[in-house]
This record gives sequence, structure tokens and C-alpha cells, in this order.
Amino acid sequence: MAYKPSTTVRAFAALILLTVLWGYNWVVMKHALDFAGAFQFSALRTFLGAICLFGVLLIMRKPLRPREIPTLIVLGILQTSGFTGLIIWALVEGGAGKTAVLTYTMPFWVMVLAWPLLGEKIRGTQWFAVIFSLMGLLFILDPLHLGADLFSMILAVMGGVCWALSVIVAKKLHQRVPDLDLFSLTAWQMLFGSVPIIIAAFLVPAPPIQWTSSFIGAVLFNAILCNALAWLLWLYALQRLSAGIASMTSLLAPVIGVLAAWWQLGERPGVGEMVGMTLIAISLLIISIRSILKQEQIDPAMGQD
Repeated sequence: MAYKPSTTVRAFAALILLTVLWGYNWVVMKHALDFAGAFQFSALRTFLGAICLFGVLLIMRKPLRPREIPTLIVLGILQTSGFTGLIIWALVEGGAGKTAVLTYTMPFWVMVLAWPLLGEKIRGTQWFAVIFSLMGLLFILDPLHLGADLFSMILAVMGGVCWALSVIVAKKLHQRVPDLDLFSLTAWQMLFGSVPIIIAAFLVPAPPIQWTSSFIGAVLFNAILCNALAWLLWLYALQRLSAGIASMTSLLAPVIGVLAAWWQLGERPGVGEMVGMTLIAISLLIISIRSILKQEQIDPAMGQD
């Protein structure tokens, strides 16, 4: 379906706004951890985010009744408990910019895991993406000079893997139930996925939350802007832009995360880290360009929560 140029411009503007929100949120989340433990903040972020999404469902009069509950629970464990819990845990000791880049290796992991799980073989230029991603990871992880932030970096990579696995599960679900409403799916998986994090927040020792205006603002920024509004913007853009353009533009998020962390948190990347980040960016660019040339569809679940 062709859209008017003005509609395309609005969709692109929505995508840029979304990318800025997702990119800058890495600094916001890092700052929030000055006032709360990782699981405390994660629990608030995910539970309130789910409540906001249910509010959107009511306003838009979308279906509230959950469908495919077992799969929704699996998605919740992967995309909410796994992805969100791991990245915020990674931010406790790791840099916001580096964590953002390592997490955004997700499209690479989708491509790799889709081979054994979906039977989608790696072909042609995808091999270049694999090589650049692996080289980028080696430069950032720097196995010859392992630092104190190794555990944080591994958590960030595992967060990207969880995100990728959730995309594959969502793809299988959409193939089986094509009429499943994405907003309803996202709200329910986030609610189910918040339960393990809430339990962890009560069980894992942490200092009391400091309910400062900065912390409350960070929680609201995540719940309202980076969940409810972000999903509206993401779906609006996907319905009006090509999949390749949408995925390529969203890759600005880790770039914004790195630059914001450099400017606001003083996290200046080293030479090896800059080389690694550049290689990963090239890999993701190859994946996006391929999706444009092959006119491949992007699953809406590629959006983060």
C-alpha cells in the first residue's frame, strides 16, 4: 500500500523520536541505578510498563483477553525477565554505551539462531555480517586483557541473545496465529515476565529505594515513554515504512546511547572498543541493507520493550 509523502515523513519522524527515546534511555537506566538495586528498578520498569500498555489497550479498545498463554509466558521469560533483567544487571557495573552496543547485536543472534531453530540458513552477504559481528565482539570483549567489566559485558551479550530468542518465538507464534494482536501480546508477556523480576527484587538484598525526583522521573520515562509510547511509534512506523528502512533507522539507538553516555556520563570508549563498535555497526548495516534489497519482512517483535 502506497502512502502520501506527508504520511511517510510523519512515520519517519515517529521512528526518529522512538530511536532517540531508546538510545537515550541507556543513560536514564544507568542513572536510575544510583537510587535503586538492579532488580528493584527492573521490577518497577516492567510492571508499570505493562500497566501502561494495558491502558493503551483500553483506550484503543483492543482485545484484553490473553491468547496462547503458554507461549506468552515463554516470551515474558525471554523478552522481559531475561532481556530486561540482564541488561539492567549489566548496567550496574558496565558502561551504558558499551552495554547498548553489545545488546544491539540481537539481529546478528537472530540470524545465527534462526538457522537451527527456523531452518533459515545463513547465505551470501549474511556471512560478512557474521564475520564483522564476531570480530566486533572480540575487540570489545578483548579476551587477552580481561577487565573488571567482563561479567557486565557477558550479561549484555546474553541480553541480546534472550531478545533474539524472543523474536524467534514470536515469529513462530505469528505464523501459527497470524491474527494475534501485537499490543495485547506485548502487554501480557511483559506482565508475565515481570513476575520473576518482582520475586527477585524481594529476594535479592539491596539498599532501600531512594524515591528522589530523578528516580521517579526515570521510572516514568521507562514505563510511559519507552514502553507505551515507544510501541505506538514502532507499529506506526512499521505500517508506513519499508522493513529495511525501519530496521536501519532503529540502529541509531545504540549510537545515541554511546554518544549520550560519552557526553553525560564521561564514558569515553577506548580504541579497541571503538573498533569493535564500528565492526558491529557495519554488521548490522549489512543485515539492514540485505533486508531492503531482498524486501524481507521484519517481525514487529524486533522492537525492544
